Amino acid sequence: MAKLSLIDRFHHWRRKRRWDKQYKKGKWDYLANEREAVRYHKIIEYIKTYGKAQPSIMDLGAGEGVLNERLKDFDYSQFTNVDYSAASIEKAKAKNLPKAKSLVADIHTFTPEEQFDVIVFNEAFYYVHLDLRQEVLDRFIDRLKPNGVLIVSIYKEGQDCWDLINASPKLKQLNFEVVNTDRETTYWKVGAYRAI
Repeated sequence: MAKLSLIDRFHHWRRKRRWDKQYKKGKWDYLANEREAVRYHKIIEYIKTYGKAQPSIMDLGAGEGVLNERLKDFDYSQFTNVDYSAASIEKAKAKNLPKAKSLVADIHTFTPEEQFDVIVFNEAFYYVHLDLRQEVLDRFIDRLKPNGVLIVSIYKEGQDCWDLINASPKLKQLNFEVVNTDRETTYWKVGAYRAI
């Protein structure tokens, strides 16, 4: 994160501390509710439609491992939950999800050793500092196996994020949908992309 100013690095550190406190207090427990389920169902649909059978999956912004928990263990060969918040990853680990590992890592700097069939930016890409988004996007595209699938879920608009993703010469869009809920103001955009 050398590209970030000292002030930006401080705000980034402060955000991590805030998320840890919020996860410890249960502020993010709502992610497992039925309103949130509609976007998880869409992500799972994309995994099953565009991914290979029993894919290896990495979930960036996994929180407590809600996506992992919503999949059956026969739906994947391995699942890696990654989140910036140590408190959320502690909760994910406590679930003892089958064929899963959970890591505390900062997607600004994290480079996994292995490659994956599916990588999900799960409400995480818009938190990447603007100056580092292209670098982060390219790094994770490069961690996809041949014909791998990138799935991105963004709350509401995230326009600058979609512009960057859709402009990538390394990706081909497979599907893109707005996922609505019973609240007009609560919706997500979810896209699926093939690495080319």
